[in-house]
Parts: sequence; structure tokens; C-alpha cells
Amino acid sequence: MTAPLRIANVSGFYGDRHGAMREMLDGGDVDVLTGDYLAELTMLILGRQRQEDPSAGWARTFLSQLEECLGTALERGVRIVGNAGGLNPQGLADAVTALGQRLGLPVRVATVSGDDLLPRLGELRGRLRGGDRPPGDRDVDDAITANAYLGCRGIVRALQAGADVVVTGRVTDAGLVVGPAAWHHGWDAGDLDALAGATVAGHVLECGAQATGGNFSFFAELLDADPAALDHVGFPLAEIAADGTAVVTKHPGTGGAVTVETVTEQLLYELTGSRYGGPDVVTRFDTLRLRAAGPDRVEVSGARGLPPGAQLKVAVNRLGGFRNTMTLPLTGLDVERKAALLRRQLAPALAGVEEATVTLARTDSPDADVQEEAAALLHVTVKDRDRRRVGKAFTVPVIELGLASIPGFHATSAPPSPSAYGVYSAAWVPAEDVPQVVGLPDGTTETLPSPAPPPAGPDAPGPAAPPAWSDDGPTRRVPLGRVAGARSGDKGGAATLGVYARTDDGFAWLAAFLTPDRLRALLPEAAALPVTRDLLPGLRALLFQLPGLLGEGVAAGTRFDPQAKAVGEWLRSRAVDVPVRLLPPEGDA
Repeated sequence: MTAPLRIANVSGFYGDRHGAMREMLDGGDVDVLTGDYLAELTMLILGRQRQEDPSAGWARTFLSQLEECLGTALERGVRIVGNAGGLNPQGLADAVTALGQRLGLPVRVATVSGDDLLPRLGELRGRLRGGDRPPGDRDVDDAITANAYLGCRGIVRALQAGADVVVTGRVTDAGLVVGPAAWHHGWDAGDLDALAGATVAGHVLECGAQATGGNFSFFAELLDADPAALDHVGFPLAEIAADGTAVVTKHPGTGGAVTVETVTEQLLYELTGSRYGGPDVVTRFDTLRLRAAGPDRVEVSGARGLPPGAQLKVAVNRLGGFRNTMTLPLTGLDVERKAALLRRQLAPALAGVEEATVTLARTDSPDADVQEEAAALLHVTVKDRDRRRVGKAFTVPVIELGLASIPGFHATSAPPSPSAYGVYSAAWVPAEDVPQVVGLPDGTTETLPSPAPPPAGPDAPGPAAPPAWSDDGPTRRVPLGRVAGARSGDKGGAATLGVYARTDDGFAWLAAFLTPDRLRALLPEAAALPVTRDLLPGLRALLFQLPGLLGEGVAAGTRFDPQAKAVGEWLRSRAVDVPVRLLPPEGDA
């Protein structure tokens, strides 16, 4: 049996900590470095760059990281796998090769592509199917990116061929970890449980320091134990065994923490259901078990895998038009009446655009000592395919109200210029239409057709129901976050929200209390949405989907929190009646 593979993360998004690659190389032993540089919004940004410069379309920070670290990685035999190739893996691979030549380092570079369907959208039009929002003619005709989510097979082949650096396009985030694990342990397409375990590990690692104390609900407890604990949070790594079981940890002496709860939160992040679909395996998250395996070590086991489906997800981005926003502070008294007057005065200017949104944020406090704390904010946003309608045609009428509107009228900035925005939609295409193309280190190319899915094995039992809750004891009205953690995020126009309890007893109460209807009541912005809920008993967690909360997605969003990053913290701040016996001692609040 092969030894566990130590895979470390060095990037959770394009723009993450530049020094992470050096830190992970210098901090301890690793076998593979992986970096996730892509997201729905990133693909749009890279698409616009490629429109202006066909040689662009890849994440340039990856190359500058390598400039500092390539020699060390080659000397230690550490492989590097990243999806920083974006829309132009070959362009980045050429740049890595040139970097090696300049540094006097012979580096074997491979690419994985085939995901870019933009040149083929016309031929595939009849085979695309709708995802969270079916692609219409405009999505296809005006698309600037269209990328299928590839699995791990191309990475496996590249590593088998001896690649030191593997540059990919839109491989799934978890696939960056699954590929090296499958290569190291010799898994094939039928090793579904092992592939599922590596997928879980990849999901934990993909967002970098979010698994090691970053963005953690109970961060204050870490600071209470060590005020400097989060000054410089270390990045995570996973030790993946031959059966797919993984231990999540971090290098000794680095900041942050790896606990059952930090790992739980990352497992819940942007999860769309208890069965996590992917091109290599469908992973059951409702069978997972977590166990503290030592200081800053958490074992993740119990993953069960099912055969992947016959369709691959495709992310399509198009330019939706132009938007502009002005924010008007409403200071002091009569805030609601001031807002109503401005809405009436602005109505003629807003009537000529395709979409207008006016929101009032009650950020004001009564009897404030600081002027800014006495002001509410009226946000006015307009969107239109015609840039002129959201330019001076919008801003001039707003400014013309300067001496003829509410007392204290002013704006937070000079009249801004319109900016382009994108619209994301998900689609599905038959996997057989998307072969992976592997550029090998010797300069040859191999095409890997999509394999037939392996036959389904016996499925694990469904998730156990939480223990029945019955308690007639006293309650106290406190924020929900006193007894529950949460993490939220986005998937297109839907918000995802995972909420977990800290004890088994707390989970029994949480599952009985926090129904979809109760969630709608606590989060009124979701009152009209078809909220769904899944149970993940092994994580003591509830998983909610809020379709439509984010409109057409982050690139087109006008919501205050367009990626739903803080929806979980909003929920935790809401006051509810919690059984007293679940509450921590007052000194621990």
C-alpha cells in the first residue's frame, strides 16, 4: 500500500496571498502543491482580457510565484498543479518554460485543456441543456467564455509522463487534488470511494486559509486563546491515504487552527446538496465523519462515491450590458420621508433604463456623536445594454437635485462612469462531447476521450435522521450564533448556506428549529424564495439553498453582498429563543 500523499494548497483565488507557495515549500515536507485561481467571476475577467489580447487569459500571479519557488520545488521533487491556465493554458505553459530557461532550470511542463467550448458553441447549441438558468440565444451568441468543468484524468496522465508543473484550464477545484492522489495511489475510474475521499479533501483545500481559521464563525475563541492566532493564517495541506481517507493539517508554527469546526465550515462552503456532483465521481457528503487526530489535525473519513453522470457542467459568461451606481446619504431626522421624496424625484430618470434598483440601508444611529453614524445610505443602481442610458443620462438628473431636494443632500462620490457587467449561466453538455487534451512535456499531445461511467455499486444508506428533540425547559432570547456556526457563498444566482451545531444535543434542536419556513422568517430577503434544506448528520449540519437571492450572479449583482459571503453571519446575528441548557456559560459568550 502506498504512503499517504501530502498535498498543500497555495492559492484559494486569483489574488490570494502571493507568498503562500514559498511558505508551503519552506514550512515542511510536501509532495504536491496545488493552486485554485479560477471562479465564475475570474473566468469573465480573463475572458475580457483575452478579447483585448489573445495571448492573455491566464493568471499572471502564478508565474511570479514560480519565479521565486521553481528552483526549490524542482530540487525537492515537489510537483505543482494549478488551474491558473484559465482560458489559455498553453500561453502560461510557454511562459513557465521560458522562465525555466531564464533561470537555468530544466522544467517539464504539461497542459490540460479541452474545456474551452467557446469556439464550438454553435455546433453544441442543440446539445446544451439548462442548469440553474437555461442558456438562451443571447447567452450563446454573446458569450465571451464557455468552459466545461473537467475531471482529473488529464492531470493523472500529465504526472505519469513526468511533468514537474501541470497547467490546466477549467478543471474542477477539487480535481486539482484528486488528480495527484489518483496518480500517486494508482486509482482507476472504478475506485469510487477513494475518488470521493480525495474530492472531499480537495473541497477542503481549494479555498486555502478558509480551512485553517480564516473566515471562521468562532474566530473570537481563537483570539481569546492567542491574540496573535490569526495575524498570519497558515495554508492547509492534506495527507491522503490509499483509501481516500484524509488528514487535514497545516505546517507547525503557522497561524490559524485546524479543528473539527474549521474543517466543517469549509466542507459546507458553496455546497449545493448532500451529493456533490463532479466529472470523476458523485460524492456523498451525508456519510462523512470528522475526528480530531491531534493538535491541528482532523481526519476526514466515510466518503462514499457514486458513478459520475453523463453530463458535464458548463460555465457560460456573457457581457450583460452596463451599470452605474450613486449613493446618497440621508442624514439625521425623517430618513424614510427623505427616501420617499428622492424616489419620486428620481422616477423620471430611472424610467428610461432596463433595470433600476433603489435600496435604503439604515446605517444611521439616533443622537450620533459622529456625522457618518447619523446617516442612512440610499443606493441607486441602473443597468442597461445602452451605455449612454446609464451615463450622464442617469447621473446628471441626480446631481441636478442638489439644491432642490432633501435637506443635507450630497453624494458619496463624484458622478461615476458606467462599467460593463457580465451575466453567468450554467449549462450541461454530454461528457462524450468534451475530450481532455493533454500537452505532454515532450511536446506531443494526447486526447483522452471521456470514459463510460463505471457501473453503480451498492449505495450507502440514506442519512440518519437527527435525534428527536423534545424539551420543555426554559429558553433565552439570544443570537443564533451563540450556539451555531455558519458559512455561506454563491453558486450563480443562488446563495448557499450551511449551518452547524456544536454538540449532538444542539444538532437535534437545530434540525427541529431551523426549517426552511423559519429561515425565510429570519432572513426576510429570502421570504419569497423556494428555500430547500438537506441534513448532514455527520457534520451536525443543515444545508440550505436560496435560489434567486443573488439575481443573475455576482458579475451582474446589485445586492449589498453580491456573493452571499456574509449571509451566514447575518443569520447568526438574528435573535431566537434558544434552550438554556444549550447555551455556553455567560463567561464564554
